[in-house]
Amino acid sequence: MSLKAFLKQMEKENEVLHVKDEISARFETSFIVKNFDSQGPILLFEKVKTYETKVVANVCGTRKRICAALDTDQDELYRKLTEAWRSPKKPKIVGDGAVKEISERDLSNIPILTHFARDAGPYITSAVVYAKSVDGNVENVSVHRLQVLDNKRLAIRLVPRHLFKLWQMAKEAGKDLEVSISIGVHPAILLAASSPVPFGMNEFDVANTLMSDRLRLVECKHVDAYAPAEAELVLEGKISATEEVDEGPFVDITGTYDVVRKQPVVKVMCVMHRRNYVYHGLLPSGAEHKLLMGLPHEVLIWEAASKVVPKVYAVNLSAGGSGWLHAIISIEKQLDGDGKNALLAAFAAHPSLKHAIVVDSDVDAFDASDVEWAIATRFQASEDLITIKNVRGSTLDSSADQETGLTTKVGVDATRPFSRPKEKFERAKIPVNESMEKLVRNLLGPGSKSFAHEFIYKISRN
Repeated sequence: MSLKAFLKQMEKENEVLHVKDEISARFETSFIVKNFDSQGPILLFEKVKTYETKVVANVCGTRKRICAALDTDQDELYRKLTEAWRSPKKPKIVGDGAVKEISERDLSNIPILTHFARDAGPYITSAVVYAKSVDGNVENVSVHRLQVLDNKRLAIRLVPRHLFKLWQMAKEAGKDLEVSISIGVHPAILLAASSPVPFGMNEFDVANTLMSDRLRLVECKHVDAYAPAEAELVLEGKISATEEVDEGPFVDITGTYDVVRKQPVVKVMCVMHRRNYVYHGLLPSGAEHKLLMGLPHEVLIWEAASKVVPKVYAVNLSAGGSGWLHAIISIEKQLDGDGKNALLAAFAAHPSLKHAIVVDSDVDAFDASDVEWAIATRFQASEDLITIKNVRGSTLDSSADQETGLTTKVGVDATRPFSRPKEKFERAKIPVNESMEKLVRNLLGPGSKSFAHEFIYKISRN
């Protein structure tokens, strides 16, 4: 299964917009992507100035497309992800693959994008990085940004998580960490690589479960690493044990600039790619970035909240909260106090969460206006507000302490209080028949509601 196969599938569903004008990889591509970002189509740039390679963007920019890539629907999406996390399956290793068709020596022919005005330079933003421990016992796959330093070197941002730990282990052994860097992979691989699974679990195994055992890997030639056989492009490299440089400025998920810090250098040993490959350019802070980073953490919130309330209908790490800092959780309440339990469970499941709102199942968690209405009509700050001071949050929050991430968290219980008359909170309805509903939908036209909105609408009517 490949990115190209997925794009072909999306073409049939009219989800791809072809940009045939000649566009620069410096700012122009990102400007167009940003303007089509929210619920927009996949963008295929057919002519990129000074390059022969096409660029694709916004591949995973909607929940509908992510569900299509995983061959599931919204109400089964979280279950499919959790099953893959619990039952990872080793993919097969094959001797050859499409990604080995062409071999090049450096990065000079790749249309790597420069996104924002103050960026330190071009950045690879959809890189799936594979590495194994020095003793070969631990494998890890994760998504990382890579700043282009020159045609043979990159700076890699290593957050202190799994790949950072493998790099530290290699440093202690006096060795560089050998890696494969895959660009242009099937969405299931990107989602698996973004998943918060335990150290020691190989995310390629998770991806293989999501892909119904159809993922195939190849061995790299110049480094001890594996890569997807159907990837568009793979860089073989070594993360230096000794060389570090200033990395950044670079725009992170909140749309603001991350701080400049010392980060290790990746020495590029070889570039291999498919003939006529497509380069995947992911817009930092765009819809694709927010969904890939946030959606797996929605699953964690859904699991945690499901243990303390009768049913969780939806979790939305909202676009306004940068897909990371704000959650809206739609639940079924049994008793007063359930909403607050759901809030506490959410904060425990996703430590970066700053503000959380719990609503009833008749409120669309994906509609900001509907959520605001719930706060206006069902929330009293003296009774329904939770404030937690001086707790660890996210350094991605510009207002938090940038060294420790210390912040104040706020939970809003905007569910209907059982202590007051139910009629006061009942939403007025107009009795209609199926023909009237059909007429209105025809007048509104196709695409008038988002996929997520349709899902919540269907649930709230049952």
